[in-house]
Amino acid sequence: MATFGTLSDRLTETFRNLRTKGKLSPADVDGTVREIRRALLDADVALTVVKDFTARVRERALGDEVNRALNPAQQVVQIVNEELVGILGGEQRRLQFAKNPPTVIMLAGLQGSGKTTFAGKLARQLEKDGHTPLLVAADLQRPNAVNQLQVVAERAGAAVYAPEPGNGVGDPVRVSRDGVEYARQKLHDVVIIDTAGRLGVDAELMKQAADIRKATNPDEVLFVIDATIGQDAVNVAKAFQDGVDFTGVVLSKLDGDARGGAALSVASLTGRPIIFASTGEGLDDLEPFHPDRMASRILDLGDILTLIEQAQQAFDEEEAAKVAEKFAKDQFTLEDFLEQMQQLKKMGSMKKMLGMLPGMGQMKQQLEDFDESEIGRTEAIIRSMTPAERQNTKILNGSRRARIARGSGVTVTDVNQLVNRFEQAAKMMKTVARGGTPNIPGMGLVPGMGRPGGSSKRGKAAKKKGGSRSGNPAKRAAENAGLAATQQPTGSGFGLGAAKAPSEADLAEIQKLFGKG
Repeated sequence: MATFGTLSDRLTETFRNLRTKGKLSPADVDGTVREIRRALLDADVALTVVKDFTARVRERALGDEVNRALNPAQQVVQIVNEELVGILGGEQRRLQFAKNPPTVIMLAGLQGSGKTTFAGKLARQLEKDGHTPLLVAADLQRPNAVNQLQVVAERAGAAVYAPEPGNGVGDPVRVSRDGVEYARQKLHDVVIIDTAGRLGVDAELMKQAADIRKATNPDEVLFVIDATIGQDAVNVAKAFQDGVDFTGVVLSKLDGDARGGAALSVASLTGRPIIFASTGEGLDDLEPFHPDRMASRILDLGDILTLIEQAQQAFDEEEAAKVAEKFAKDQFTLEDFLEQMQQLKKMGSMKKMLGMLPGMGQMKQQLEDFDESEIGRTEAIIRSMTPAERQNTKILNGSRRARIARGSGVTVTDVNQLVNRFEQAAKMMKTVARGGTPNIPGMGLVPGMGRPGGSSKRGKAAKKKGGSRSGNPAKRAAENAGLAATQQPTGSGFGLGAAKAPSEADLAEIQKLFGKG
């Protein structure tokens, strides 16, 4: 989300200025709309999109829905959120699969937009969903493009069809057509065709892409666009729509630090939905695009639903239930804590997860200062212990602690702090498991440190009654945060029913639990 960081800051600041106003005058609305317009234009959002967007916001903000609202400022934020969802495409659109396999997905875009990397990410995701994708190396122009796709395919665990060496050798149309036939013979149910790009739009590029489309009759043509390229994004998207046409858009490099607002214009100006967003360099850094969730992130309202989904994927429900039972019986050990940290790491960056919480845009410096390497140091300390020491910290005398410190490259003080904090957390969770409700900042975000409970089915029922009882610690924390977001009328950076953002003390507590004093 770094790409939209500046836009998010500007909009958050604009809405914060409304909080002190009990009633909004037309001048207040005009001033707010003017600031929104400036923020969008500075972020490279296309002028026509900005004009339509701000006109709709102004009309609604001056209407009865705001005048009659108990909190007009929150109502304006809600209006902006809804309109932002609109220009991002409205509703999520998933990939369309063919009734008779293989489903053919053609990738198009400029050179350097991230097509090849996205091909690997998409293949990885499809593999996880039970598909058998085949990557077809039809970019025979760019130096080493075929080799790069082969490397990416190997990392993704996907098959690749690459009969030509590339580097200017081979017919991409024939390779694409033969690749689809090869997939039928080898029973691959999805074909991903990686086509050539250019540094700029030209007639040769468009003709080749159009010929490949005609030869393979793809079910999806995905236009991959670099989210950081600025106003050129609109012109490039229009050119590809006119020359080849496409069924969906992929935003790549959303983790970049450019303004990126032009990418927000693509769905609105082309009428084609954004289907995926690439959020990092790793093969797992690919998210289905949800317009409502992206709007919430831009407005610093958090993205609890994505956090829940990541927790569901990373945490083993059966193991989490066992951990909950150990909490209740006061049997939670450092060995269990180590396993919980391993599951947490599957979710990705701690900073990224914390950044999905409401109001975290106001705490950028604290997030930036959060040292994720402490998780590695904590692991090193625990791994330097014997199995007996992990099971029972009471046997850790001075000589054992000195040995552990030497083995993990830390000081004895670091070992002492980890052990002390672990024992304090274990005592607290014993209290929670027996019905107590101690208020310890940040504990719900730490693996294994949320409230123990039952199965996921009970968790769904509990949500309706006021809280999640999921045995999955991360899922439980995210669900409870999501519940708070829907129940609390205020609490985010500028209201709008978001859960309260973690405080500096919360972040410090999370940091401490991983070993740093």
